[in-house]
Amino acid sequence: MPLPPTFVTGFHYEDQVKRMEYRQLGGTHMIVSKLSIGGGTLCNGLFGDLNFDEARETVHEAFKRGINYIDTAPFYGIFVGESETNVGRILKDIPRQAYYIATKTCRYDRTGPNRFDFSYERTILSINESLSRLGVDYIDLYQLHDVEFADNIDEVINGAFRACLELKKSGKIRAIGINGYPLKVLQEGLIKGEGKFDTVLTYARYLMTDDSLLEYLPFFEDQKVGVINAALTGCGLLTNRATPTWHSASKELKAIVDEASRICCENNVELGKLATYHCLHIPNNTVATFLVGMEKMEYLNHNMSAYLDGLTDKEAGIYELLMKTVFIRVRDEHKHWEGVEVNNYRLQRNKQ
Repeated sequence: MPLPPTFVTGFHYEDQVKRMEYRQLGGTHMIVSKLSIGGGTLCNGLFGDLNFDEARETVHEAFKRGINYIDTAPFYGIFVGESETNVGRILKDIPRQAYYIATKTCRYDRTGPNRFDFSYERTILSINESLSRLGVDYIDLYQLHDVEFADNIDEVINGAFRACLELKKSGKIRAIGINGYPLKVLQEGLIKGEGKFDTVLTYARYLMTDDSLLEYLPFFEDQKVGVINAALTGCGLLTNRATPTWHSASKELKAIVDEASRICCENNVELGKLATYHCLHIPNNTVATFLVGMEKMEYLNHNMSAYLDGLTDKEAGIYELLMKTVFIRVRDEHKHWEGVEVNNYRLQRNKQ
């Protein structure tokens, strides 16, 4: 593959960069690596304790190998901005030309009344907080985070989205995105945005257990937005490790995944690698980049292996076994966990 605009002589491993595929992210200025880094694991609280030094080494290695896109958010961590702060510390020793940075607005605290704020005023304040934490002069992509938690999409469009349009004119951000879990809400947001959104980020909607995203990709393509597919392991569901306690998947789905994880462990195969491989082979070229957490070198290695080398014969056999005999048992009503977190949030809010 040709060298991307983010290539920096003396920093990158040129031979490995040439093995990475790069795709245009919609109509933006970004030509992004097919595999990219999610910042949800670059903090404490969401996916366990973080070893910062190991995370820093891993992200540096990932960028040297050709990954050039990293995504974070104020929400990630045990306190507001923890992931952004860590990402800023990690990126300070990497040439600015070598990466694109994406962050978000609208979702902040883990608990309490200030978890979400879709207002114009809070978004203007949020961008300055993010720039400071990340240690950069501009954000490549600024995204409206989990818009399904707003009372209605008009609240988002008239508040935070309006602020983003002004921030883009000012040069503090280069592109505007929308993200969330319910695909129908993302569709509505793009329509209300009247062609002014540059990207859409969808997460955990094309997995070994759920192919919901396929129905919406033609619409996203018609909208001419760059598509980012995140959470390739379903937010920590599809790995050999224990599912996070906060995960909203049904008991039925978790039980089936536990069975798959047990089979993988017995055969010394990493379920997370199979999940990454599955996502990367989505039957559509609309997706520009695939976002996955890689805070440990072992995760970087198995994700890069899934992308560059595919599966070994043994892994391929386990993959086929799981798809044909285990995951095929997932019923439609358990394929996703849409609405669970939103409904809980609104019930709690109404009690306050």
